[in-house]
Amino acid sequence: MPASVRVNERTWSILKEIADSAGETMQSVLEKAAESYRRQWILQKTNEAYNTLKNDEAAWQEELAERRLWTSSLSDDLGGDEK
Repeated sequence: MPASVRVNERTWSILKEIADSAGETMQSVLEKAAESYRRQWILQKTNEAYNTLKNDEAAWQEELAERRLWTSSLSDDLGGDEK
């Protein structure tokens, strides 16, 4: 569903400059910027969650124990697609 988004003049100028230089539409540049920001935001939230987990010693030890279990299952000789 198409929608309008208001941006300030500076943001519009930046979008226009990038779009003109890249030979793309401003909409395409804005979509790419939003996706890049979304990915950065997800990584930030993931890092925050891991920091919270690490600050809880019992929970962090459970995480490490689970990782060891998963790591040991990688070498279980069940004939996976290893190359």
